[in-house]
Amino acid sequence: MLIRKPAEIPYSQVTPKELYLNRRKFLAAGSAAALGSLALPITAYGAKLSAAKGKPAFIAEDKVTDIKIVSSYNNYYEFGTGKDEPIDNAKKFVTNPWNVSVEGEVAKPKTFDLASLMKVAPLEERIYRHRCVERWSIVVPWIGFSLSEVLKQFEPTGKAKYVAFQTYYEPDQMPLGKYAGIKLPYVEGLRMDEAMHPLTLLCFGMYGENLLNQNGAPVRIVVPWKYGYKSIKSITKIRFVEKEPPTTWGMYSTREYGFYSNVNPEVDHPRWSQAVERRLPEISPRKTLKFNGYGDQVASLYNGMDLRVNH
Repeated sequence: MLIRKPAEIPYSQVTPKELYLNRRKFLAAGSAAALGSLALPITAYGAKLSAAKGKPAFIAEDKVTDIKIVSSYNNYYEFGTGKDEPIDNAKKFVTNPWNVSVEGEVAKPKTFDLASLMKVAPLEERIYRHRCVERWSIVVPWIGFSLSEVLKQFEPTGKAKYVAFQTYYEPDQMPLGKYAGIKLPYVEGLRMDEAMHPLTLLCFGMYGENLLNQNGAPVRIVVPWKYGYKSIKSITKIRFVEKEPPTTWGMYSTREYGFYSNVNPEVDHPRWSQAVERRLPEISPRKTLKFNGYGDQVASLYNGMDLRVNH
């Protein structure tokens, strides 16, 4: 089994003590600028990181990717289509105040401010693999809690079969969005059982801090067994719906980007093979794991489905 409740300590506790104690000197020396928009400690929003004194809730048995890579190699088309553009173009993105509405086929719709949303459940650290459809992958210590902790509060009606998500889009803050080549605001969706699965993370932070702007601040979804474009960034709306919701990349090309988008080495992208991936910063390819290695946890969600057709 690739996911387990481990004996390892969380990422926040493996930083060498001398580096941690000299963090202010480190930031003053200019290294913070290299990471783009550094967030305040996650406690600034009034929520405590429970993993700081405990163990990660889930862990991938892989080496964690350096934060310098994760913060500077991003897909966030609202801030530019180049991987190196969001780190610069998202610096002034305003993420406070922030509200997320939950609506649709529910008895108890609600709008959260960010501080209230973060207090729904104890925050925990989860080290997940993250696989991009473009064949690169990373391993990140995310901070959040299962999305189901929020969704279960609202008494979905019998019509609620899917959960749709919408990201923030404001052209004045995201002027490069008009060159993105995709319809904005960005939208995504999950089947209800996928959204309620305990691995599906409502994420507020990474590497012991709040999310960086270029990585989806202030709140995003992380679905570790699916290609990265399913893990929608900077969400503002969660909606329970009866029918399969449209998705941004699905509208761009259904043939290339199916609704389910499970990591599957047996199903090629029309323009390239998905059988191998490159774990940044490695050069040599490695074999792609079906469901990104989370098959023991999620394969049963798709019993009886042809995953070549339902790609």
